[in-house]
Amino acid sequence: MYNQLVWKDEFNIGVDVIDKEHQRLFKIINKLFAFGEDENKNQWACQEGIKYFKEHTLKHFGEEESYMASIGFENLERHRRIHKGFRTKTLPILEEELEQSGYSPDAVNHFLGVCTGWLIGHTLTEDQAITGAKTSRWVDLLPEEEAEAMEKTIIQLIYDMFQLESHLISASYGGEKFGKGVYYRLVYGAKEDEKWEIILVFEEKLLINTVGDAMGIKTNKLDTMLINATRYTAQQFVGRIREHLPEAELQELREENLLTYEQFLKIYEREKMQFSLLFDTGKGYFAYCVIAPHLLQKGVGTAIHADNAMAEIDKYLSKREKAQKKHKKRILVVDDSMTIREGMKQLLENDYDVTLAQSGTSAICTITLNRPDLILLDYEMPVCDGRQVLEMIRSEESFADLPVFFLTGRVDQESVKKVIALKPEGYLSKQLKPDEIKKNIDKFFERKKA
Repeated sequence: MYNQLVWKDEFNIGVDVIDKEHQRLFKIINKLFAFGEDENKNQWACQEGIKYFKEHTLKHFGEEESYMASIGFENLERHRRIHKGFRTKTLPILEEELEQSGYSPDAVNHFLGVCTGWLIGHTLTEDQAITGAKTSRWVDLLPEEEAEAMEKTIIQLIYDMFQLESHLISASYGGEKFGKGVYYRLVYGAKEDEKWEIILVFEEKLLINTVGDAMGIKTNKLDTMLINATRYTAQQFVGRIREHLPEAELQELREENLLTYEQFLKIYEREKMQFSLLFDTGKGYFAYCVIAPHLLQKGVGTAIHADNAMAEIDKYLSKREKAQKKHKKRILVVDDSMTIREGMKQLLENDYDVTLAQSGTSAICTITLNRPDLILLDYEMPVCDGRQVLEMIRSEESFADLPVFFLTGRVDQESVKKVIALKPEGYLSKQLKPDEIKKNIDKFFERKKA
């Protein structure tokens, strides 16, 4: 988090009316930082400072747009779109958070972090682009209607997965730092050697309040288990986006990284984003950023108007139906042997979405975050054996009906008796030929479908 903004010569663009207003906005932000650090400053002073910042920001936008119009700046409409987003979405939502929380330290930090980052980024890139000194960061943004479609999809998914009502703060998130963040990068392959590079940014407290709560983790800080669970959650989230946007055609996950904030900024400086959305979930901030230049040629959606509404809805329903038909059943393979896990993955992955877990603990974590349609569970494992894992699964009401096949090297009567009360779906011997194991699993899903 910044605690003092220093005006530098590089911020000047050489237009007096714009440069003076930039300097004034920097001074206002610095006063707000001072308010935040002084416990004796009352809420009224902070309110007045924020009101003053807002008034000057809106005044500055008007003057800047007038100047651009006077010189015939070719990207005036794009620049105006960015101003409009900050004016109509970012500022109102930040103000609402301040008011609802009684100007809490978190809300003030959110306001200062987002506004400061936006101000610096906008001054250094977008405003420099007015004079041709730099190229706009947002030249490759997808059309507004497509960004809005993605916005609605993400808001719905956040609600579906965590029952949180989210609001878009910015449709042109510039990498601003908000509190303590976790930066997670995923690179997916797509057809024709295309790729999607997706960066999800989570405020630390959001992960604690959602993923941590779902797993029953009682902590006020991140730990290895919570970060690992976040990886599964993030991949599940992107998978759900894939279901909503079948035309995106994301394929295998090629690479994943946990980034520092500095590494995240380097990517931002190097690449042009096609989507860059920032949300307030009510439990913490979340950003969704996508680098996929091929979308500029193809687009990922069509704007719906009165004259094409019925045709587009029919097209959407048709795509959705096809996507659902192509949806693979999810199978979780739990085995302490890497050879068995990888062997089962190779056997099943053409027809099923296969997830692997090497222990009972990681199996429970995976089930919590991404409920499978079938579990193949090793009977003999160290620390927590198959019977104990199945006991834990059956003890949770929401998992009580999960079908489980024991994948075991032995099917003697004594072993069967120990678990019969836990109602496993059946037993698959590891001595069976691979095609026999596959045939049994296929028959199970055929019966379920019937």
